[in-house]
Order: sequence, then C-alpha cells, then structure tokens
Amino acid sequence: MIFIISGNGRRSSDGRRETDERGAEENKVRRYRGSFFAAVIWLLLWQLLARSVSNPFLLAGPLETGRALGRMAVTASFWQALSASFLRMFGGFLAGTLLAFSAAALAYRKAGLRVLLSPFVLCVKSVPVASFIILILIWAGSRYVALWISAVICFPVVYLNTLSGLLATEQTLLETAALFRLRFRDRIAALYLPQLRPFFGSALSVACGMSFKAGVAAEVIGQPLCSIGNGIYRAKIYLETADIFAWTAAVVLLSWLSERLVRRVLALL
Repeated sequence: MIFIISGNGRRSSDGRRETDERGAEENKVRRYRGSFFAAVIWLLLWQLLARSVSNPFLLAGPLETGRALGRMAVTASFWQALSASFLRMFGGFLAGTLLAFSAAALAYRKAGLRVLLSPFVLCVKSVPVASFIILILIWAGSRYVALWISAVICFPVVYLNTLSGLLATEQTLLETAALFRLRFRDRIAALYLPQLRPFFGSALSVACGMSFKAGVAAEVIGQPLCSIGNGIYRAKIYLETADIFAWTAAVVLLSWLSERLVRRVLALL
C-alpha cells in the first residue's frame, strides 16, 4: 500500500513538472511571437513614414536600409570596423562592471567609503557624455575613447544597483548566518546572490545598452579609424542616410546580442 501511494505521488509530481515545463515553453513561444509582431508593426510604420516623406536623403525606409546593410556586409572593412568597435565597447562595459561591482562590495562593508564615493558617482551621473568624451580625447587620444567612455558610463548604473541590492539583504538572515557560522562563500550563495540577481540583472541590461550608445557617440566625435563611428560620420558627409540607418541597425544588433550573452551568463549563477 505504501509503495502504491509513493508511486502515485511520484507520478503526480512528474505530471506537475511536465505541465510547468510545457507552460513555460508556451509562454516563451508567445513572448517571441509578440516581439516578432511588434517589430513588424514598427517596421511597417517606419516604411509608411518614409513613403510619406518621399525623400531618401531625409529619411531612408527599412527597404533602403536593408539594401545598404547588405551592400556593406560583403565588404571586409565593415566587419573590421564592427569587430573593432565591439571589442572596445564590450571591453569597456566589462571593465566598468567589474570596477563598479568591486566598489559596491567595498562600499557595502565600509560606510565611510560609501560616503566618499557618493560625490564621484553623482558627478559621473550628471556630467554630459560629450564632456567626458572630449576630456578622454585630450588625455588618452581617440583610439580607445570608446572603451574608456563605455566603462565610465556603465559604472554608476552597476554601482548603485549592486549597492542597493546588498543593502536590501535582510539583517535577520545575516545575523542567523553569523550565529550558525556559515562560511563566507555559503553566505554569498545562500543570501547575497538571490538578493543581488534582480538588481544586478536590470543594471547590466541598462548599462550594456548605454555603453554601446555612448561608445558610438565617442567614436563619431573622436573619429578613430576602422570604427562604427567613423563609418557613420563618413555616411553623414556624403548624405548617405540609408548607410547611417544601416550602421545604427548593426549597433542595435550588437547591443542586443551582448545583452543576451550577459543574461545567459547570469542565468548560470
């Protein structure tokens, strides 16, 4: 009798698990379908607006942009510029994230450091991006301006969100962990990581997009050779509006892929 009850319970648990997995898969498919239709609607609106303007020098439509992107995609210079800019901007994003996370962890432990860093974080949040770009061009030149500006821009976002997540950890749980003398790595796995995951995930999502946006702006101003910003600037000089939209689409795709990669890595933690 006990064996029968145990078997029924196990079958019931397996059935619930299969139902949950099926529901999660259906939700994922529904979400992707909704995103696809939303993208199609925006592309149609863009095409209608371009048709109404009827001037490709002012507004290129998605068809012209697609043709320009296809034309550029068969050239080696396009991929060289794309890869070089990606390495600089994503490298700056990683460097800024690591520095911000370390600073937030130290500020969480030391209230004095938190007070000391607050004016710096406020300045980084408030100072215009163009000012940072010009200063970095003066100090470090144009070659790695995108790397430096990406690191600077993402620092306050990651720092503030990480610090907020750490400060939101329940004090009673920390006291219980200290009472039972949990090892530090066990505290990180059981207390800090679950608390930090939503804060850190949203911070990285925002910071990744901001890093690419600011990095391309820095390249447009600094004009390093073999870069996305240089391609956008040359397209602007020759009034190739479709090329500008094509470069912009490439930046959006790079940012989206980078964000997906970061989310995949976070899901493994």
